[in-house]
Amino acid sequence: MLPVPDGLDGMRVDAGLAKLLGLSRTVVAELAAAGEVLLDGRPAGKSDRLAAGGLLEVTLPEPANPVEVVAEAVEGMRILHDDDDIVVISKPVGVAVHPSPGWTGPTVVGGLAAAGLRIATSGAAERQGVVHRLDAGTTGVMVVAKSEHAYTVLKRAFKERTVDKGYHAVVQGHPDPTRGTIDAPIDRHPRHDYKFAVVAGGRPSVTHYEVVEAFRAASLAHVKLETGRTHQIRVHFSALRHPCVGDLTYGADPVLARKLGLTRQWLHARTLGFAHPADGRWVEFEAEYPDDLAHALQLLRDEN
Repeated sequence: MLPVPDGLDGMRVDAGLAKLLGLSRTVVAELAAAGEVLLDGRPAGKSDRLAAGGLLEVTLPEPANPVEVVAEAVEGMRILHDDDDIVVISKPVGVAVHPSPGWTGPTVVGGLAAAGLRIATSGAAERQGVVHRLDAGTTGVMVVAKSEHAYTVLKRAFKERTVDKGYHAVVQGHPDPTRGTIDAPIDRHPRHDYKFAVVAGGRPSVTHYEVVEAFRAASLAHVKLETGRTHQIRVHFSALRHPCVGDLTYGADPVLARKLGLTRQWLHARTLGFAHPADGRWVEFEAEYPDDLAHALQLLRDEN
């Protein structure tokens, strides 16, 4: 039993407990529906409001068994750099970074295991060595720690935002201004738990962008992330009414997506720069566009 902190006063049960306990809102909602969340001794619904000083009692589920890492070769995954401390890869589409409940497809850590690469043992069993992530539907460059020292250094670098993350995105229409910063908080979508949205009171999220090429119906933007929220680029450009081309989840035009042969968002982690954990020297890596994105971009250029 614990008191509701002042900072959660007035928040919904699902949002407040997710923040307090580090669980997803979906898990909290399921606990509330099962009567496992009591507020002042009475069952609380997920949309009930928390009051500072109220007494919370939450019965947590038994911890799930760790998801097993299966060594499985990943088609299209390329190793860009490999040394004693880090391995840098170009991740293909349709590949998750690490195993998770419900995911049955290939993973980066499984692909590295199949390639015989030893990675750091720090972190949860299924995501050892993972210091940052890309969505399964997003391609591009990412780094995995091989040594324990590298894991510690890189985890801190991503947390302290000293890593230079450069993305390319083709977005619908023509953002105005052509160079700017999107500073808007992001949290779970209030109605659709599978996606995210700009939400008052969400986690601070900052995206810098510059349009580098304009087409009739779209623009190619160079994007730098100051923060690293889930779906951040997709959510921010959707909020500007310029969703990533092909990103039907966040409001993209399905007709344009079909015309360009896209079955996912046009978003690619192009560059990654950071201080090498071994000696602090600055290193940068770049991943070429995969075939589907390169083809769509060429079609847009041919129309101009």
